[in-house]
Amino acid sequence: MSIKIIKRGKIWHYVGTVAGRRLRGSTGATDKEIAKRIAAEKEARAWSGHLDGPGAGLTMAQAFLAYLDAEKSPRFIDRIADHWRNTPVATVTAGAIRQSAIKLYPNAGPATRNRHVIVPTQAALNHAAALYGMPSIKVPRFKIETKEKLYVTGEWVNAFEDHASPHLGALCRFMFETGARIGETTALTWADIDLDRRTALIRQTKVSVERTARITPRVLVALANIPSNRNPGDPVFQYASRESVRKSWDAVIARAGIAKLSPHACRHGFATAMLRAGVDVKTVAKWGGWQDVRTLVETYAHAITDPSVVDAVFDTELTQAGKPQPLTYGKKREI
Repeated sequence: MSIKIIKRGKIWHYVGTVAGRRLRGSTGATDKEIAKRIAAEKEARAWSGHLDGPGAGLTMAQAFLAYLDAEKSPRFIDRIADHWRNTPVATVTAGAIRQSAIKLYPNAGPATRNRHVIVPTQAALNHAAALYGMPSIKVPRFKIETKEKLYVTGEWVNAFEDHASPHLGALCRFMFETGARIGETTALTWADIDLDRRTALIRQTKVSVERTARITPRVLVALANIPSNRNPGDPVFQYASRESVRKSWDAVIARAGIAKLSPHACRHGFATAMLRAGVDVKTVAKWGGWQDVRTLVETYAHAITDPSVVDAVFDTELTQAGKPQPLTYGKKREI
């Protein structure tokens, strides 16, 4: 039997894979033999649905159309749908989806394959599963090697601004203090900027949503110093795309004699500075435009290697007072 039973507390649960679909749940039984029969029925029902159920004749093309009809994100779908075309959904396994990612993006890294293929394909198939009463699918993602991200600091940005043109310096400052990506920043027009309210409308191309960023006082000054007629349709920073920034960016770095960091390091710098300042991760994610808090923590929460940080926390009058301190969360207790 491809489905096995596992005891958790007094109750037996079933877990396993049928036709590439992961099944798991509680049998509700405390008797092992009864649990086995229930698990066998679950398996038989899953095979029946796979071969004869309402989704048995569903094709991948139809699954993707249903996904788009539900107004889900269309990003990356066209290329994936073209790969699968009219392949029956019932024949598609997790392994085949991983293989499709390799075929579609042979030179890409694991993060790109996960984002461009694994995530949208799994989402579309699970949407179809919910519609047609089919088992859902879970596709293991490609393992990503965690590398410490290089990030700019306030000092680095100051040096960059000192050696850059007003619009390029403002671009750097804007990315550092809003967390905007380079493509999102070059796409900004003056119609997106409200100097009175100190807001900027950022169209997040990576996740297909919009967010409102706060314009800090220093960014406000930098924007005010850009020579421009401020026509609503004009690009704020006077660059057509991220590619047009690169040459000027590297030349400024060389003049300033600072570490050679990419524009994206400004986004890393935003997250690092906010987290180091003690801002909670949900707030950082909101103002920096991250959808996944876990990704934010894993990617940008750089450890402080200076051992004096421990002294700074514990070598204080509060922690060394020699008597218990009242709790500052939940229900307070009497001391």
